[in-house]
Amino acid sequence: MVASRWTAASAQAASPRRRGAVLERAILDAALEQLSSVGWNGLTMEGVAAGAQTGKAAVYRRWPSKEDLVADALRAGLPKLTEAPDLGTVRADLLELCRRFREAMYSRPGFALRAVLHECDASQAERFQTVILGGVVEPTMRLLREIIRRGISRGEVRSDAANGYVFDAIPAMMMYRSKVCASEWSEVDLEEMIDQLMVPLLRPDPA
Repeated sequence: MVASRWTAASAQAASPRRRGAVLERAILDAALEQLSSVGWNGLTMEGVAAGAQTGKAAVYRRWPSKEDLVADALRAGLPKLTEAPDLGTVRADLLELCRRFREAMYSRPGFALRAVLHECDASQAERFQTVILGGVVEPTMRLLREIIRRGISRGEVRSDAANGYVFDAIPAMMMYRSKVCASEWSEVDLEEMIDQLMVPLLRPDPA
């Protein structure tokens, strides 16, 4: 009896009760871990609760469905793309931006997001598409606009290059290779895309 009380007390001390933001962070991290290890189809609310060392009710109280939980886990976990590189040339800035995009897509949350998009049915995938647009694609395009407009002001980029087709080029290429072709972007791949596609596309016409 004494031993039982000691064991219970030890377990309680080893796993202190968590609340609020601390518990929510643990649940979101557990959801990402589940996605990375068992994928969308294998993820369960029970498994997430176990990974976060909390009760299933604590998960359902905050997220009524698996879709809600995973969407928030991805939004919270994806690396933030907030500042445009400023390395002195458009080529260097574009290459560094591509590296950051690659880092986001091949981070644990990025890997989890790609797994979700591959496994979900059409209606579920549409919901998560907004996560990748808001978390990765749109921030990349915003920074790309800044880089190109800066290049125009320096005379490195033709004046009519600040248009939607040009802004779409890098995210579209990288998403296509990642999602449809299921291949990664090496450093050589990034350099070739910048040198063979973007630099010729942006270069001013000779006088």
